[in-house]
Amino acid sequence: MVSSIEKHEVGEETLKNQINLSSIRRLFENPQNSIEPYVKKGQVVADLGCGPGYYTLPLAESVGSEGKVYAVDLNEEAIRALEKKAFELGYHNIETHATSASSLDFIKDESVDFVLANGLLCHMAEHRPLAVNEIKRILKQNGKAYLSLGAPPPLGYVNRKE
Repeated sequence: MVSSIEKHEVGEETLKNQINLSSIRRLFENPQNSIEPYVKKGQVVADLGCGPGYYTLPLAESVGSEGKVYAVDLNEEAIRALEKKAFELGYHNIETHATSASSLDFIKDESVDFVLANGLLCHMAEHRPLAVNEIKRILKQNGKAYLSLGAPPPLGYVNRKE
């Protein structure tokens, strides 16, 4: 795994709570329905800020065995939890990286069909421009990105201009 530029500590208890809330979260936000219009079999996708895999596993299902999912998160515990779930469910098309979305040098230029950054950029105040540049770099010419930025200040970090 690649070491990160930034260090993000999330305790094991927080990670367990995130995983346990997934079934409740699905009532309001179904990951499969959200990505279905954008992701097809055989594509290469990147889930930036993937956490324990709420969207990663449905992405892996959507791209199928011919496709690939890059799962990126700063939290090594979240990455390990995702790796465990992926192994248990038999997914072999997920490549995990415990690193920052501002450092995606393991992904080739213009090689990704779809980037998901759901709630990621609003948590990257210092490295947000670098992450956006990396997203632009890895996306294919006709690639698509889903970027959820969160609320404007004072509730979030991304202002209207950004």
